[in-house]
Amino acid sequence: MRENSFKNFIRTTFGSGSPIPFIIGGQVFLFILIYFFDLLFELKIISFPLFQWSVDKLSLPTNFQTFIQQPWSLITYNFLYTGLFNVAFDCLWLYWLGTIFFNFLNRKQFLFIYIVSAIMSGLIFLVFSHLALFSNTINPPLSTGAFGLAAILAATATLVPKYELRLLLFGNVKLKTIAIIYFAIQFLFFILTNRPAAISYFCSILFGMGFIYALQSGMDWSKVFKRKQKRSTKMKVVVGNGAQQSKHHRYDLPNQDQIDQILDKISLTGYDSLSSHEKEILFKASNNNKIDG
Repeated sequence: MRENSFKNFIRTTFGSGSPIPFIIGGQVFLFILIYFFDLLFELKIISFPLFQWSVDKLSLPTNFQTFIQQPWSLITYNFLYTGLFNVAFDCLWLYWLGTIFFNFLNRKQFLFIYIVSAIMSGLIFLVFSHLALFSNTINPPLSTGAFGLAAILAATATLVPKYELRLLLFGNVKLKTIAIIYFAIQFLFFILTNRPAAISYFCSILFGMGFIYALQSGMDWSKVFKRKQKRSTKMKVVVGNGAQQSKHHRYDLPNQDQIDQILDKISLTGYDSLSSHEKEILFKASNNNKIDG
């Protein structure tokens, strides 16, 4: 019975189409793997310090010479954690944020924000680590998924700043407030421990916000990798008055005021209290990838 429940859980979790279980699974797997290597070394089963070797090879180094020898680190650093609290906290954050994110946007947009922000932050970190401003400081290599997480949080808080989360001891708190406090704490931590990483972190936040501002103005950056397809002009002829109506190809994302009003109504009276029109607005926001079809 328990075996079937576990199989159903795995099938439901990884078969949902969401990329979040795979990201969290990769981060947890790497965390367990490197500490399994450490356990083997401590028990003297192996003599080679495989834990430290793995961390060095998977972390993003602070100089281009080392980076050229391990270019994969531009991707793997985003999945590598060495602290139990850090990996647990960030995985929970990513899960909660993803639940909110997918109520309004789609999988392709999530992956674009998460992956591009992580790669961009890594490159910015490499550049600023070589500047004279930071040459006299010892900056540790990067091994965290905080940059992609920051971009997702910034994007979500920009899209629905009035969305409320119920926190223990604090009650309902707006997502915008949570984001500001979280960013301030994390940015201060990077300032004290790794200044090039602090600059990269700030850029991740700006990227997440910029994505939403562009989206609201009609530009979806995630479509940059979409294959160009020939589109024929679609016309609808109305018989009788000779008028012709063209099909508009426009990003029809509901405006911020509409979304905020609907979220306020949900928090007060629940989802079932929404009218069919309000539910349609949320449906369009969460399925906007079907526009321009």
